[in-house]
Amino acid sequence: MTGESGMDPELLSMVIETLGKLEKERLTLDVKLEMDRTGEFPMELIRFMLGPDVALHLIFIPEEYGGLGAGAREIAVISEKMARMDLAVATSFLAICLGMDPIRVGATPEQREKWIRKVADEALIVAYGVTEPEAGSNVQALKTKAERVSDGDGRVKGYRLNGQKQFITNGGVAALYTILADTPGGPSFFVVEAGTKGLYAGKHEDKHGIRASNTCPLSLEDLYVPAENLVGGVEGQGLKQANQVFGYTRLMVATFGLGGGMAALDKAVGYAKERIQFGGLLIEKQGYTHQLLVPSAVQLEAARAHIEMTAIRLDSGEEDLQVEGSISKYFATEAGDAAANRAIQALGGYGYIREFEVEKIKRDIKITTIFEGTSEIQRSIIATFRLRETVRSKGRFYLDKADRLDKLPDSCAGPLLAKTIRVISEIILNTRKHKLTRSQYVMFLLADMITWGEVGEALCHKAADQDRDTGFIKTASRLFAREAASKVYSNGLKIAQGYQEKVREILPLLKTLELSEVMSSVLDDMDLVAAELSK
Repeated sequence: MTGESGMDPELLSMVIETLGKLEKERLTLDVKLEMDRTGEFPMELIRFMLGPDVALHLIFIPEEYGGLGAGAREIAVISEKMARMDLAVATSFLAICLGMDPIRVGATPEQREKWIRKVADEALIVAYGVTEPEAGSNVQALKTKAERVSDGDGRVKGYRLNGQKQFITNGGVAALYTILADTPGGPSFFVVEAGTKGLYAGKHEDKHGIRASNTCPLSLEDLYVPAENLVGGVEGQGLKQANQVFGYTRLMVATFGLGGGMAALDKAVGYAKERIQFGGLLIEKQGYTHQLLVPSAVQLEAARAHIEMTAIRLDSGEEDLQVEGSISKYFATEAGDAAANRAIQALGGYGYIREFEVEKIKRDIKITTIFEGTSEIQRSIIATFRLRETVRSKGRFYLDKADRLDKLPDSCAGPLLAKTIRVISEIILNTRKHKLTRSQYVMFLLADMITWGEVGEALCHKAADQDRDTGFIKTASRLFAREAASKVYSNGLKIAQGYQEKVREILPLLKTLELSEVMSSVLDDMDLVAAELSK
C-alpha cells in the first residue's frame, strides 16, 4: 500500500456490521460444522458475499477501480473479524486479495485498469499461483518455465508455460490466476484466465483444517499466455513483486492467527462463566484462569498491537516492512495456535467434541503457522535481516528503540522492556562477533528474542497512548514485558551455556535483567487480567 489510505470510519463500521449479520444469518455454527464435515467449497455462500448485496471483495480494491479503498489497518480489522467467524471462508477471501497483489504492485497502469476493474465489476474469485511441490516456502526454487513465443519478425508475442503448482487456495474455483514462472529474463508473474487451454486444476485436497477452503494443485501444460499478460511488461520482476507484498500479505495472515485465537479464547471464557466445578464457576478459579485464559489474552493483545503498528506504517507509505510483516505473522499465528490449544484444554472433554467448535478452530488455525511462509521461514527472515540492521547501525537500531521506551512510564513497563531490548542488541553483536550466527539454531533463538522484544515494544507504546489506554492494556503490557525478559534470559542462557568459551560476555548481560525483581508482582497483574475476562 502506498500513500495515506483508509476507509471512512462509518463505512468500516457498516462492513463490520454486515459481517456480523452475515455470520448470524448464513454462517451459523451448524453451517460451519457441516462445511467442515463435507470439506466442500461453499460456492453459494462465497457468491453471495461477492454479490451486489454484500460485495465484500471491494474492500481490497482501490477506489479508482471501483473499490472501497481500504487501507492496511481497515483490512486487518476486517480480516480479524472474518477469521473469528470462520478461517476457511476468511482464507478464500484473503486469496482474492493475494492473487491481485502482483497486479496491484507490479502491473502497468493499463493492466491495473483492465484486471483490477474486472475483478471489481465481475466479482471474480482470484488465485495466487506461486508455491510448487518441491519448493514449499522457498519462492526462489522456481521450476515452472515460461518460454518465449515469437512472431515472424522475432518479436515476443507470448509465452508458453510448463510446470506444477501446489497448495493453491481457490485453485479449483478461481476465474483469474496470477502465476509465477521463470522466463529467460528471470521469474515473472503472468495473468491467466480460467478455461485457458493448458491450465488444469487437480483434485481438491482433503485437509486437516480450513476444509471448506478450496485447495488444489495446478498443472501447466504448454499453457499459452499473450505477452500483454506479463505483469509489468518486463521479465524478471516477479521476485521483487512478491517481496513487495510480503509485508502486507503476511500481516493479513497474522490477523488470521489473531482472529482464530480470539475465537478460541471467546469460547473458553464463555464456557468458564457457565461451568461449575468444585463448588464454583471455573472463571473464579486461578488454576484455570491463570493457566488457560490469561496467557492467551495477553499474547493476543500483544499480537494486535504489533499488527496495528505495522498496518499504520504501511498506510503512511512506508516500504520495506517485510521483517515487520514476518514478526507479526510469526508471533500472531503461533499465539493463536497456542490459544486454540489452551481452549481445548479449557473445555476438557467437551473441547474434543466437534459441536463445541474449539477443536475445529485448532485444526483451522494450524495452517496459519505454515502458509505464506512457515514459522521457521519467518524466524530465518527475522534473524537474518535484524542481524544485518543491528551490525550496520552498530547497535543503534535497538538502542534507539530502548531510548524511546525508557521515556514511557513504569505502568506500561517501558523501562523494563528498554533494558531487555538493550540486552538483545548486545547478544546479537556478541554472537555475530564470535561467528555463532552460522548456527541456524542460534539464529532461531535470536529470532525469538527479537520477536518478543519488538512485539512488546508495540504493546508498550499502545499502553502509553492515553487516548486509547485501558487498565487491561497496561496490565497486559507489564505481563508481556516480563515474558519478553524471560524469553531473552532463557534463550541467551542457551547460547551462553552452549558456547561457554566464546560468549562469556552474555552471562553478565543476562544478570542485568534481574528476573527475581521483575517477577515480583506478576500474580497481582494476572489477577487483574483474569478479573477483566470475568466481566
